[in-house]
Amino acid sequence: MTPRGNWTPITRTENIPPREGRSVEIGGMELAIFNLVDRFATIENRCPHQGGPLCDGIVTDLAVVCPLHGWKFDLVSGLAVRAPQEACVATFPTRVENGIIQVDLERGHRIGQEDAA
Repeated sequence: MTPRGNWTPITRTENIPPREGRSVEIGGMELAIFNLVDRFATIENRCPHQGGPLCDGIVTDLAVVCPLHGWKFDLVSGLAVRAPQEACVATFPTRVENGIIQVDLERGHRIGQEDAA
């Protein structure tokens, strides 16, 4: 049997409109959950530049643009796509079961994190 992860129920899918994000604080973390129409994505909610709330950014395809200074982050990898320096945010596995968005908080990942160990 394979491990199922530690899935935390967050909210119903209809509570996050298509192409928008919402902030949620859970497990001592502030996360941004995005409705990408065909799936949901979860990242940490603070832009590494100046802490902008990424949940309030403009969603384009599989990315979000920080509302403060326009840094753009890939919602799958967490890497900055458009920024004057290398940057990334943590991403979290996200799924939907019975209309409820669930996030695995224990398997959050930041590119380069494994290199720092």
